Amino acid sequence: MAKRQPAKPEFKARKPLVWLHGEIKTPPFTAEGRQEAGMLLRLLQEGERLGMPQAEALPDVGSRCGALRIRDAEHNWRIMYRIDSDAIVILEVYSKKTRKIPDEVMERCSKRLKQYDEVMKAAKKQTGK
Repeated sequence: MAKRQPAKPEFKARKPLVWLHGEIKTPPFTAEGRQEAGMLLRLLQEGERLGMPQAEALPDVGSRCGALRIRDAEHNWRIMYRIDSDAIVILEVYSKKTRKIPDEVMERCSKRLKQYDEVMKAAKKQTGK
Protein backbone atom coordinates (compact mmCIF):
# COMPACT_ATOMS: atom_id res chain seq x y z
CA MET A 1 0.00 0.00 0.00
CA ALA A 2 1.42 3.41 -0.99
CA LYS A 3 2.08 6.00 1.64
CA ARG A 4 0.02 9.12 1.37
CA GLN A 5 2.04 12.32 1.04
CA PRO A 6 1.07 15.12 3.41
CA ALA A 7 -0.68 17.99 1.69
CA LYS A 8 1.60 20.90 0.88
CA PRO A 9 0.54 24.17 2.41
CA GLU A 10 -1.17 26.41 -0.11
CA PHE A 11 1.03 29.31 -1.17
CA LYS A 12 -0.72 32.65 -1.25
CA ALA A 13 0.76 35.33 -3.45
CA ARG A 14 1.58 38.39 -1.40
CA LYS A 15 1.31 41.96 -2.57
CA PRO A 16 4.41 44.00 -1.77
CA LEU A 17 4.33 46.72 0.87
CA VAL A 18 5.09 50.22 -0.41
CA TRP A 19 6.17 52.41 2.50
CA LEU A 20 5.44 56.10 1.90
CA HIS A 21 6.07 56.95 5.54
CA GLY A 22 6.67 55.33 8.91
CA GLU A 23 8.30 52.20 10.18
CA ILE A 24 7.65 49.48 12.71
CA LYS A 25 10.64 48.86 14.92
CA THR A 26 11.46 48.17 18.53
CA PRO A 27 11.45 50.67 20.21
CA PRO A 28 9.01 52.43 20.17
CA PHE A 29 6.94 49.30 19.43
CA THR A 30 7.37 46.42 21.83
CA ALA A 31 8.38 43.11 20.28
CA GLU A 32 4.78 41.89 20.71
CA GLY A 33 3.35 45.01 19.06
CA ARG A 34 5.77 44.71 16.15
CA GLN A 35 4.81 41.06 15.73
CA GLU A 36 1.08 41.86 15.73
CA ALA A 37 1.61 44.66 13.18
CA GLY A 38 3.58 42.29 10.96
CA MET A 39 0.90 39.62 11.18
CA LEU A 40 -1.86 42.08 10.24
CA LEU A 41 0.19 43.47 7.34
CA ARG A 42 0.81 39.92 6.11
CA LEU A 43 -2.93 39.22 6.15
CA LEU A 44 -3.53 42.35 4.04
CA GLN A 45 -0.79 41.26 1.64
CA GLU A 46 -2.51 37.89 1.21
CA GLY A 47 -5.84 39.51 0.39
CA GLU A 48 -7.65 39.06 3.70
CA ARG A 49 -10.37 41.58 4.48
CA LEU A 50 -9.89 42.88 7.99
CA GLY A 51 -12.56 44.55 10.08
CA MET A 52 -12.99 45.70 13.64
CA PRO A 53 -11.23 45.39 16.00
CA GLN A 54 -8.07 44.77 13.89
CA ALA A 55 -8.79 47.41 11.25
CA GLU A 56 -11.16 50.22 10.41
CA ALA A 57 -12.16 51.61 7.03
CA LEU A 58 -11.16 55.21 6.30
CA PRO A 59 -13.17 56.40 3.29
CA ASP A 60 -12.41 60.04 4.25
CA VAL A 61 -8.75 59.44 3.33
CA GLY A 62 -9.62 57.68 0.08
CA SER A 63 -11.19 54.62 -1.42
CA ARG A 64 -9.68 51.30 -0.29
CA CYS A 65 -8.04 53.08 2.69
CA GLY A 66 -8.00 51.88 6.25
CA ALA A 67 -6.06 51.81 9.49
CA LEU A 68 -4.69 48.80 11.30
CA ARG A 69 -5.28 49.04 15.06
CA ILE A 70 -2.50 47.75 17.28
CA ARG A 71 -2.70 47.91 21.08
CA ASP A 72 0.82 47.85 22.40
CA ALA A 73 1.77 48.38 26.03
CA GLU A 74 1.06 52.07 26.65
CA HIS A 75 0.26 52.98 23.04
CA ASN A 76 -2.55 52.53 20.56
CA TRP A 77 -0.81 52.45 17.19
CA ARG A 78 -2.41 53.08 13.83
CA ILE A 79 -0.97 52.03 10.49
CA MET A 80 -2.78 53.91 7.74
CA TYR A 81 -2.87 52.05 4.42
CA ARG A 82 -4.49 51.72 1.00
CA ILE A 83 -5.05 48.47 -0.82
CA ASP A 84 -4.09 48.76 -4.50
CA SER A 85 -4.37 46.00 -7.07
CA ASP A 86 -0.59 45.53 -7.07
CA ALA A 87 0.52 46.61 -3.56
CA ILE A 88 -0.38 47.63 -0.04
CA VAL A 89 0.58 51.29 0.31
CA ILE A 90 1.58 52.36 3.84
CA LEU A 91 0.72 56.03 4.38
CA GLU A 92 1.48 56.68 8.05
CA VAL A 93 2.37 54.97 11.31
CA TYR A 94 1.53 56.90 14.46
CA SER A 95 0.62 56.56 18.11
CA LYS A 96 -3.04 57.46 18.55
CA LYS A 97 -3.67 59.62 21.60
CA THR A 98 -7.18 60.93 20.98
CA ARG A 99 -10.47 59.39 19.88
CA LYS A 100 -10.44 61.27 16.58
CA ILE A 101 -7.74 60.89 13.94
CA PRO A 102 -5.91 64.24 13.90
CA ASP A 103 -6.74 66.40 10.87
CA GLU A 104 -3.03 66.84 10.07
CA VAL A 105 -2.62 63.04 9.82
CA MET A 106 -5.60 62.81 7.46
CA GLU A 107 -4.22 65.67 5.34
CA ARG A 108 -0.72 64.13 5.18
CA CYS A 109 -2.14 60.78 4.11
CA SER A 110 -4.28 62.35 1.38
CA LYS A 111 -1.30 64.39 0.13
CA ARG A 112 0.99 61.33 0.09
CA LEU A 113 -1.60 59.34 -1.86
CA LYS A 114 -1.99 62.11 -4.41
CA GLN A 115 1.79 62.33 -4.90
CA TYR A 116 2.13 58.54 -5.11
CA ASP A 117 -0.66 58.29 -7.69
CA GLU A 118 0.95 61.03 -9.81
CA VAL A 119 4.35 59.28 -9.74
CA MET A 120 2.79 55.91 -10.60
CA LYS A 121 0.76 57.42 -13.44
CA ALA A 122 3.88 59.08 -14.88
CA ALA A 123 5.86 55.83 -14.55
CA LYS A 124 3.17 53.86 -16.39
CA LYS A 125 3.07 56.49 -19.13
CA GLN A 126 6.86 56.19 -19.59
CA THR A 127 6.77 52.41 -19.84
CA GLY A 128 3.82 52.56 -22.23
CA LYS A 129 1.40 50.55 -20.08
